[in-house]
Amino acid sequence: MRVTDEQIAEMSTQERRELILRLAPVPAGLLPARRVMERIRRWRFVLILLCVAALIPWTVYLAVTLPERYEARNWVATWVGFDVVLTIMLLLTAIFGYRRRQLLFPTAFASGVLLLCDAWFDVLTSHPGGDRMQAVLSAVVIELPLAFVLIAGPLRLLRYVAVRNGLVDPGLRIWRMPIPLPELWPERREGL
Repeated sequence: MRVTDEQIAEMSTQERRELILRLAPVPAGLLPARRVMERIRRWRFVLILLCVAALIPWTVYLAVTLPERYEARNWVATWVGFDVVLTIMLLLTAIFGYRRRQLLFPTAFASGVLLLCDAWFDVLTSHPGGDRMQAVLSAVVIELPLAFVLIAGPLRLLRYVAVRNGLVDPGLRIWRMPIPLPELWPERREGL
């Protein structure tokens, strides 16, 4: 059976989505069984909640017990190492973006988060005066805008790909966007 462009244009959004899902191949063996996926998901969820539960009292403890002033060992190695990691992530982001590879999503997001961390620590560890002013200017003019581009750009592209492939509704916000694998969760078709 042949479907023409005119017939597709006459279809509703839901009909087009159903057609896409019917035509999209479900690769055999690529994903674990649904039961295994649910178990992995559940354990990851529990692990993350345990980390959050442990970090709350740990953060309070640090806030109460850490000294106001502390001389750090390996200061140069720490910052140079951090900048090496940031440089590698930015380079990978550039390579994957140039080659139009999906690995752009995690590398760009990670690069953006590293830039946010860099701005935070630069400002907080700088000396008052010119040093702090330089750190704040660098954060406001370079690091924060670049972090925004590196985080927001791939998120918009990810949403666009899902909408373009008929996997989610165009009006759906990114934070409500489900993982578009209807074959794993056929009973949950919200936004799909």
